[in-house]
Formats: sequence, structure tokens, C-alpha cells
Amino acid sequence: MSADPTTFRFVSTNRRVREDRRFVAGHGHFVADVALEGMLHVAVLASPHPAARIVSIDASEALAMSGVHYVLTGEELAAATDPLMNGLDTPLVKRHPLAVGQTRYAGEWVVAVVAETRALAEDATEKVRVAYEPLPFVLNAEEALRSDSPPVHPAHGSNVLLDRIFVWGEVEKHFAESPRKLSFRVTWGRSSTVPIETFGVAASWDPWREILDVWASIQMPKYPDQIARALRIAANNVRVHQDVDVGGSYGVKRGIKQSVLVAHLARRLGRPVRLIEDRLDNMGGGDAHGPDRIFDVDVAFNNDGIVKSMKIRALDNAGAYAGRAPFQLGKPIGAIVGPYQIESVQYRAQSVTSNKAVQEAVRGFGQAPTNYAIETAIDKVAGILGLDRIEVRRRNFIRKEQFPYLIPSGSPYDSGDYHTVVDKVLAHVDFAALEQERDRLRASGLLAGIGIAACLEPSGANSAFEPLLNEKNTTTTWMDSCRIVVDALGFVTVTIHNTSSGQGHETLVSTVVGEVLQIEPDLIRVIRPDSLACLPSNSPVGSRMAIMLGGAAFHAAQKLKTKLTRIGAHQFGLGEDKVAYASGGVGDPASGRQFGWIELITIAHRQYHLLPEGMEPGLESTHVMQVPTGGKLPKDGRVQMYPCHSFEFHLVLMAIDPALGKPEIRRYVIGHDCGTVITPHIVKGMTLGGIAHGLGAALLEEFVYNDEGQLITQGFMDYLLPSSHEVPEVEIVHHCTPSPFTVFGQKGSGESGYLGAPAAISAAVNDCVAALGISFNKLPIRISAIGDAIAEAQQSKEQAT
Repeated sequence: MSADPTTFRFVSTNRRVREDRRFVAGHGHFVADVALEGMLHVAVLASPHPAARIVSIDASEALAMSGVHYVLTGEELAAATDPLMNGLDTPLVKRHPLAVGQTRYAGEWVVAVVAETRALAEDATEKVRVAYEPLPFVLNAEEALRSDSPPVHPAHGSNVLLDRIFVWGEVEKHFAESPRKLSFRVTWGRSSTVPIETFGVAASWDPWREILDVWASIQMPKYPDQIARALRIAANNVRVHQDVDVGGSYGVKRGIKQSVLVAHLARRLGRPVRLIEDRLDNMGGGDAHGPDRIFDVDVAFNNDGIVKSMKIRALDNAGAYAGRAPFQLGKPIGAIVGPYQIESVQYRAQSVTSNKAVQEAVRGFGQAPTNYAIETAIDKVAGILGLDRIEVRRRNFIRKEQFPYLIPSGSPYDSGDYHTVVDKVLAHVDFAALEQERDRLRASGLLAGIGIAACLEPSGANSAFEPLLNEKNTTTTWMDSCRIVVDALGFVTVTIHNTSSGQGHETLVSTVVGEVLQIEPDLIRVIRPDSLACLPSNSPVGSRMAIMLGGAAFHAAQKLKTKLTRIGAHQFGLGEDKVAYASGGVGDPASGRQFGWIELITIAHRQYHLLPEGMEPGLESTHVMQVPTGGKLPKDGRVQMYPCHSFEFHLVLMAIDPALGKPEIRRYVIGHDCGTVITPHIVKGMTLGGIAHGLGAALLEEFVYNDEGQLITQGFMDYLLPSSHEVPEVEIVHHCTPSPFTVFGQKGSGESGYLGAPAAISAAVNDCVAALGISFNKLPIRISAIGDAIAEAQQSKEQAT
């Protein structure tokens, strides 16, 4: 940690989120606001079959319609572009923006129609005649594993994308020595973030300058590079305009197939082209589903509830193509024991293709499902031994004095004080009174229970899980950068080199730079240049922006501060260690003399004769930041994953009316430690949003396919999102354990709330119904399932009586 947390001037203060003003006033700049002269619009025709050979495509009727400009097929597009990149080494699992030869899930895009308006393009898709020959299909991950299951990609040889077994520590020895063991299965249902804004992209090709301009609602690392690679053009022919606001993402807006499709059409037609997904495009074929995962867990523990070892098998249904989905089994390796002192782990990571829509990154990148499995294990250990669930967690927690703590899989946890966070939450709620309220609710005829979850949020994303799961990938950096310029009038402009995802990066950076330079953050302008003017950076993924972008801004500002200090010291004829920088000026404490901000700026820009010898004129600084603690390849199946680890402790009081089966959260408290909080309003907003998202994953949200392979939840009448009726008031109890690896002691918080909420809410439901002998082991736990299980249990009880 580089800064003293007791001396903060702007950091950790409740300042206005500067982006909010334009959003509240309706003056955001989204991709749907991009209106280019002569722009054409795209609509797509989706496959009605989960698997089928494309026999023929007849677009003559569509092309005869007035205002229709083009109909693009997968065969034509594949001939002009390269397949989209896979994370794993799976070259025969080829993925194109439009289906080539056969379709692999119901909803896969087959044809793109280009017309003067979106409505006209949609009408024209109905005139395209596609003849299909249905093929056998597979939806279930366990069936897809079988050697005789229908192959999604016959050339690949099987449906298995990944099957790796990692053993960290003396697993078999610990299991043999442990007096207690248990085994169980839990299932995480396929859901996602489903932002209000679907994915959109506009592109324009200038053949004279050979420049492809792209505007997109994007959250994608190396996005310009991937477009250029697929289109077979130089990367410096692609200019992505990164000043486009993004209406929500949290991982899902990778959008590479949409972008390659639109970019190809713009080049082919010589006109600007735009695709804005409608809800059916997005949910059925937008490649934006999340983990679809089965966990088989074995636990070895003693009679005091101390967990010695675990065996976890995670089987993930990636959908029809590989993409980055298998990597969502890799990130949890960096926190595979959660906040607990578990000495050894065996982890089997399996990913298979199926005839479902493609899975992409979703908030937490696979960590929330793993936390759900780990927390279920701790609850079951407590239940078998008849011990208090909180006490079992306390006994297994890593203690404050043990940090930095090296977990079996190779990642050191930076810092934490888990026991204190739990104590603060219990004191805040008056836990004895909470238990009394639960008992009162039970006495009134309701089913009531308390849910608990403790989990970590790995943050500061690097790419270490990529070479761990794909040895051909030797990436060891996941940098971010910042550039600061002070003009001749003294105004500060900061450039950041990634896209927005609605997470308040402008507020973050202005606060950090203002803190270092000791000038008012609201006077600092923050801009995003286009990709051709960018420094090396990555997108806001993996709870990394406070650590990486904040760190880059800090170091760039420190360089500028050092230069200003040197200029001031030179005027006094003193060494830099003899002067003091304060509030943008440099002073001589001995004499009381002072050079203010404007005087120093004037010297830097106009009075070269007053600069120290060898100093460049002007005021500009740049910093490209490497991930703290990163930079090494995996060794022997172990790897340093993320540098920082935030902690959450969730406590939920729930009541269920047995006649309805509807769970109602009566109280929700979260203890949250993400180190030094730079912008409290943003951290609070992300935490509340994460809990709402977690509630949806636990009780409501799921992409459901019927036996015919059709997605039956492709709109908000069927795919249920939590509303203000379901989301409770959330009480946040703060604690701060600074990270030693970051400039202010900050850790990540972009995935906070979501990583523990599903586990806590599931635990609360199970505590409510435990007296009836009911247990739910699959998310989401729908109202219908709860109601049916209660009715069945009550009927069985009546029959027994």
C-alpha cells in the first residue's frame, strides 16, 4: 500500500458520481444514439431447430422487397472471415457469426438481412426460406459426456472441451485420516445478467483511408484485435470509439460475433450498418448465457467441524461453442477453499458442448456457483454434527494473523479479518433478537429460517487461468493504463483506455488523480480516446478497475507530482527532499516561500529557461500497470491468480407462507470488506445490485429448454427478474482490511453481493423447510417447487398420522 489511509482528502468520501448527472438527465451516449448518414439496419433469422443440417437458403423473395439491400448467409461470411477465437486449444470447434452448414442450437443465427430500417429487415427475414434436415441433439451435460451422445461438433471427436483433474495437497491421506465424510450434489441453473440494453454495434468502412470505425455496447478484452483478426485486416485498420456508454453488462457483452457480422457488411456494402438486438435475439442467440453447472462434492472433516479436505467435480454445460466459457471453471481455482483453512483439494473441471445457446462471461466468472457449493458443504458439516453454522465457519476461517495466506492451489490471499466482520454483523443485527424473530414467525404459522454465507471476491483480474487451462497460452500480463495531461492554463485531462460498463470509471479516476495532486476532482476531465490512440489496456472484468485503472491513475499522477515538485525545488535551489508539495503547489517550509499551481504550470509550458536541466517541457505523464503479484506462468498445476480478495458475510432472515410457497426476505445484512473504499456510492450501488442479481439466480432466473431443445424463457414474462417487490432493503456493515498490494489498500468490489447472495438465500430457504424434511439442491429454487414440496411433505405427514 502506497498511501496513508488516515490522510485521504477525497478518497473514501461520499462524493457525487459524476456520470450520474448525464444519465439521469437522459443525455447518455449509447450505441442506439449513433446515427450515421446512410446507415442500414440488420435483422437476423434464427434456427428453429436445436440441431439441423442447412439444406438450402432461398432469399429471392426477401431481396425483391423494396428497401432490402442484402441477405448474408453463413457460408458467404465464413469464406470472407476467420473463425472466432476459442479460449482453449480446440481448433475443430469452429465458431462463426452465422451458422455454417448446420445449426447447433435453437436460436442460432442463420441469415442476416440488411434493409433501410430495422422493421423492414425483420419483415424480410420472414421471406427467407431455409430448408433444414433435423439432426439428433443433446441438452444435458452428463449425457453430452457419454461417448455415444450426438456430437455437437463431429470433427472435434467428442463433446468434451475440457477435462482436467488438479490435486493440491495430500487429499487421499486427509480423507483416509478423517473420521467424518459426506458427499452431495448441487446444481447451478443457467442464468445471466440480462441488462436492460441488449447488445448493439454500428460500423462504417472508409475504403480510401482503410479505416473501420466501430461503435459498440461492449465489454470485451482485446476487442479491436479480435475484429481485425476475424476480418483478416491489420489491427490499425480498426478504430473502436470507446466513448460509447454501456447500458449494463457485467460480463455478457462480448459481442464479437455481432461485431464481425456488422463490420463485414459495412465493408461489403460500402454503407454504415447497425445491429441492435431485440430481446429475442439477445436471449435466444446473443451468446450471453451464464454457467450451467453441476457440482459433486466430497468433504473430509473431524468431529469438531474442521474441514481437512475437499473433492470437487464441476461439470459445466458450455452450450454449442467453446468461446471463453470453459475458463469460468478456471477462475475459482484462485479461491477454491473460500475463506477457510482447508489443507488439500482435488478439483476436476469438466466442460462440454451441447445444443444450447453459447455461454459467455457472467459476473464473477464462475466464482458464485463455486461459492454456493463450498457454502453448502459448510452448512452440511454443521448439520451432520449438530453444530452452529456460524461457529463452524469461525473454526475454519483463516485468522487475521495468518495473512498473507497461501492456499493449496497456489494463490496467496492478501489480507482479511473474517472473524471481525462476522462479529460486526452479528452485533449489528443483535443475533439473539434475530433468532427470536425467526421463532416468533414460526409460532405464527409461517416457515422461517436464517441463511448464512461467507465468501471471497477475487479481484484485480489477471489472465493466469488461461495458461493454466491452455498450455499454448503464455500470457502473463493483464495490464491497464492511464495518461494525464495538464494544459497551459492549468486544467487537467485524464485519458483512460477501455470501454465503460456503467461502473463509474470517470469518478474513480478523477478521485484518484485529485487525491494525489491534491486538486478538486470535479475540475478534472476524464475522456476515452478511440482504440488507435489508446495505451495498452484491458476491459473492466474481474473486479479489476479500482485496483488496475485506479493504480495506473495513481502512478501517472505520482509521476506528474514528482515533476512539479522537481520544478518547484529547482526554483528554490533546493533538493526535492527539502521542499513540500501541497494543494498543487510546492513550498519551502524553512522560508515559507511558495510556488502555486499556475506558476508551476507556466514554468513547465512557457519558461523552459527555468526548468531543471534535461527536463522536457510541458506536463504529461503515462503509466502502464502490471497486475500486482502477477507475471508468472503456472507451475505443477498451481498458479498465482488474483492479487486481492474481498470478503463478504451474508445474513438473511426469511419467511415462507406454507400455503403459497413464496419466500419473503424479512431482513438482509451483508458485512463487506473490500479494503479501502475509493468511491463509497459506487461500491454501495454495485453491492446492492449484486445482491439483487444473486436473488434472481437463487429464486427466479433460469434459461429453460424443453425436451424438444427449445428455449422457453426468452422474454421477461418467462425469464423472471427480481423487482422492487422481491428485493429487500439491504443493510451494509463495512469493515476495512487494506490490501498490501494496492496503492490505497483498495480491493475489488464489482462482483460484490452476487458472489454470496445465492448461497445465503438458498441456505435460508432450506432452513425454513428443514423441519418438514425438505432440502433443495438446485438453483433457482422456484416458488412452484417450494409450494409443491411443502404440500407433498404435509400430505405425507397427514397420511402417517
